[in-house]
Amino acid sequence: MSAHHPIHPADPALLHLSGHQLTGLIIELRAEGREFGLLWPSAQPGETNLHGRRLVNLGNIPASTLINLLALLREYKRNRDGGHHRCSDS
Repeated sequence: MSAHHPIHPADPALLHLSGHQLTGLIIELRAEGREFGLLWPSAQPGETNLHGRRLVNLGNIPASTLINLLALLREYKRNRDGGHHRCSDS
């Protein structure tokens, strides 16, 4: 999982995520996102498959959105806490 290489919502690997694995990701998002005001107390694994997309019930977003958001939060916190700053291309 990388903020620089987001997962596409129709990535076939997402179809193999179990409800238990999605629940673990939701718990992690709650913990990681709390300090940023990202609160979804009623989040839970959603429909198994809708048009080839694994869903999480935050309003039925693709599981890829959950994973990509976690990647962004992790990278932000790593850069903030570790003092690593990316140089701009300009």
